[in-house]
Order: sequence, then structure tokens, then C-alpha cells
Amino acid sequence: MRIAVLDNDRSQAELICQVLTSAGHVCHSFQTAKDVLAQLRKDSYDMLILDWQVVDLSGAEVLRRAREKLPDSAPVLFLTTSSGEDDIVAGLAAGADDYMIKPLRRSEMVARVQALLRRSYPAQNGAEQLQFGQYVFETRPGRLLMDGIVLDVTHKEFYLALLFFRNIGRPLSRAYIHEAVWIRETAVPSRTMDTHVSRVRNKLQLKPENGYRLVPVYSYGYRLEKLGA
Repeated sequence: MRIAVLDNDRSQAELICQVLTSAGHVCHSFQTAKDVLAQLRKDSYDMLILDWQVVDLSGAEVLRRAREKLPDSAPVLFLTTSSGEDDIVAGLAAGADDYMIKPLRRSEMVARVQALLRRSYPAQNGAEQLQFGQYVFETRPGRLLMDGIVLDVTHKEFYLALLFFRNIGRPLSRAYIHEAVWIRETAVPSRTMDTHVSRVRNKLQLKPENGYRLVPVYSYGYRLEKLGA
């Protein structure tokens, strides 16, 4: 999952990202509220971790603005140096899902992040079958069916298609698609991604008469649209 981390302390933010990257996530760190909010306008993230005592905006205001840009299901974990009840209540009342008190313990952080992600994205945790209209994704064998007929798709085409269906209506940046599907393959030519998207569009027949449209978003990436939604 893609996680944004906001902490004024660069070394703390980088440490958090190091821990979460080791746990298998993609993590980007930011030192100011302005920077993270600007990035949320341009790119997609599945979770936000923020220091409640950021300098350029209140934690509550950062959370309010971030919620406008994050997916509805995205969890937010806030960090505080105070164990006082007031700060904790304020953060949870503002819409955060959980909190941690500094100094952070690595194992606890991973456990809390994983628990929040499991709760927020239940379909991505051990689900064997996911259905979107006439499309059925069987995640364990990596098999894709359309109207009950098995489609001939490669491993990457399967996960690329599943990524689009899990984010219907959301524009996905090329960076997000790359990190979600190609993961640790650092050099993926732009035409390679375009070719895979074209194959997914054709093999799944993502066209208006079937109720879907997979379209490019200029200078950004792609978006799967469900027509009539």
C-alpha cells in the first residue's frame, strides 16, 4: 500500500518510511503540511500518518484538508508527544483512526498500520474472489472471468485490471500504477505500461457498451470509469 508520512523531523519521517518499506509498503515522507497536501492533490495514497504538532498548520486542519483528497476508506494514524487525554481526544474527534505516542516503537507501528489497513481494505486481505459486475477476480490462483468465461491474461495484466477496478472513478498516476503492479522493477518504459493498459482494455472489453471506459488522464495516468455510476 502507498503511505504518506508527515513529520517536521526529517530523520523521524525517514525512519518511519524505512520501517514501513521493510514491511512491504511504499512510503513517501514530507516535512510540511503544505508539501503533503500538494502531493495529495496530485497523487493517490492509501493511508496517511501525520505528526499532530506540525508547524505550518494545526493537526486538525491538516486532517480535514487531507480527508478531502484521500479515498474514503483511507485510514489516518496520528503521532503525538503527549500522552495527555486532550490531544488524543482531539485527534480522534477530528477523524483520525488511531494514534501513537512518541517515541515510537517499530514493531508496534507496523502492527498498528497493518491492523488499520486490514480494517480499511478487507477485500485485499486473503480474499479469494472479488466481483465487479460481470467481472470476477479469483486472487489466489490469479484467474479472471468475464460473464463466467476465463480470460487469458498475464500475471501483470490481472493485477493491473484489479487495481483499476478497486479504484473505479479515481485517476491513478503512472507512479502509483508502477509501484502497485511493477513493484521493485525500477526501469519500466512508459510504452510498456501503455501496452499493458491497452491489453487490459481489449481483453476485458472495457468499452461503453459493456458499461466501462478505461481512459488516459493527460500528463498523469489512467482512470477506469463506470458509465452511468
